Amino acid sequence: MFQGPTQVTSIPADLGSVSTYPLLRLESMPTRHKTLFSYQCFVPYPEAAVPHSLQGSLSGLTFGVKDLFDVAGYPTGCGSPHMLALSGIKAANADVVDRLLAAGAQFSGKTHSDELAFSMVGKNVHFGIPVNGAAPDRVCGGSSSGSASAVSNNLCNFAIGTDTGGSVRAPASHCGLFGLRPTHGRVSLQGCMPLSPSLDTCGWFGRDAKTLVEVGCVLLGENTGPRPGRWRILVPRKILADVRPHVSPVFSGTLRQVAERLGAKIYQEDLTSVSLDEICNAFRYIQGYEAWLGLGDLVEEHQFQLGETVRERFAWSKTVTKSQYDAAMRVRAKFQQEIDTLLGADTLLVMPTMPDVAPLKTTPDNELDAYRFEAIRLLCVSGLSGCPQVTAPIMQIDGTPLGLSLLGPRNMDLALLSVACQVST
Repeated sequence: MFQGPTQVTSIPADLGSVSTYPLLRLESMPTRHKTLFSYQCFVPYPEAAVPHSLQGSLSGLTFGVKDLFDVAGYPTGCGSPHMLALSGIKAANADVVDRLLAAGAQFSGKTHSDELAFSMVGKNVHFGIPVNGAAPDRVCGGSSSGSASAVSNNLCNFAIGTDTGGSVRAPASHCGLFGLRPTHGRVSLQGCMPLSPSLDTCGWFGRDAKTLVEVGCVLLGENTGPRPGRWRILVPRKILADVRPHVSPVFSGTLRQVAERLGAKIYQEDLTSVSLDEICNAFRYIQGYEAWLGLGDLVEEHQFQLGETVRERFAWSKTVTKSQYDAAMRVRAKFQQEIDTLLGADTLLVMPTMPDVAPLKTTPDNELDAYRFEAIRLLCVSGLSGCPQVTAPIMQIDGTPLGLSLLGPRNMDLALLSVACQVST
């Protein structure tokens, strides 16, 4: 048990006493915990006992939990000092946490999130920047930044996060990890703060594909259809225009290797009759409308002092109308129908997870926000379709990791993870 809890010191002075929950100062911690928290990936809550089964398929593995999920004995801060002040100590675990503990996994701690999960960068003005274990001079990506940092720095075997617009896939790509965004609705989000319920998913990170599969066997259940005897690889033609020029030759070489390992043919064609601009805009309108619907009143009533980019995002979200949302949902329905037909039961979309490697920590906020818009054009395909996507750390640009993404048919999550194992060995 940690000793000497003190008042939170990471909240700017102009927030006053917005949070009275005790966080731990680094200097007051035992030496082993100073090392743990120096990576800025775990939230320094006073420790509470979290029992786990002594046997099960995940016995011997440790895991981190993004601080959007409830863990009994802890608050749920959601990357926000205001939410931390409102939280109170939770009496029960989120469903996904219960399932992992029952399978024998041991809880390591709660991990930092970007503010209210409404960012893809991995910076939180209130709680700092978690360390990217694969590229310490670069951001982790977000919003599941702490979970990615914890796994990439070997502080736990795996970690859970949320993925609405890319919040598992982006950090996994940036930190050289495997990461899964499952089929929408496949894994319970009970006990997790919603951002955009029709887009939110629970995903997870691992340093190897085997761990991703082991966690998947606990959380996903069985595939609903037969595994294909041979996969067909489809490269979405227009999407590749959104990656940086120096990424394209690396991707092309990796693509050939993946096709050889799978014994698959490569096809290049457009995704659907719905344009990429329409897909991206529909995603943004849905996310924005639902985010404001769920969190807007809270943000305004309690006068949340948000970081600048998150504040701007909520301000834009407030302007999205019901008619714009309804139109976006119609685009989504058409896109889902067409992509299900395109994928069938045997087609994988293969593409770079992100347009480039992780930005440097020194990158100005306006450039980071521009990069986020570029990334959404790659990441929104899974988000809007609801199909599963796994990212594997099998590409590098000048020694810095970049994920390769495999997007598969709906509810074929375990088969997709099996492919990730094949292409990464």
